[in-house]
Amino acid sequence: MSWNPSASSARTSPPCRRTGGFTLIEIMVVVVIIGILVAFAVPNIMDNPEKARLTKARHDLRTIENALEMYKLDNFRYPTTAQGLKALVERPDTPPEPENWQDGGYLRELPMDPWGHPYKYLGPQDADGGRVEIITLGADGRPGGEGADADISSLNLQSDDG
Repeated sequence: MSWNPSASSARTSPPCRRTGGFTLIEIMVVVVIIGILVAFAVPNIMDNPEKARLTKARHDLRTIENALEMYKLDNFRYPTTAQGLKALVERPDTPPEPENWQDGGYLRELPMDPWGHPYKYLGPQDADGGRVEIITLGADGRPGGEGADADISSLNLQSDDG
């Protein structure tokens, strides 16, 4: 038997269906699903940096408060408002000079608030070593404000946590 090319072409095989790749409909469904996920995820992600800044500010206030307590334990008083928080890093040379100031200080360095501003310090107002206050003025660096611009004080940290 000899091979006849016209005879083999007379027999046709069923059309092959492509099995690799994606159809346009499948790609559109995936894009819509990704769009829905992004719509729910982006607002949550966008809030997190501000929450992290607020958490850092509260943490810094507690750290500074602890250093001030150590200063008071060693020296029987808090630094004055004039001596400021710098007294936790460098030995004050203005009266009242601390007699038992800890070598190396009480903090390695003064932190800046999460928005790049220095923390404010108000020393004790009365002679018996009343309470001190550490404040951050928030994102805008001005007194008052709401949301990210709101002031955070060491005096109301307990009521802010919750």
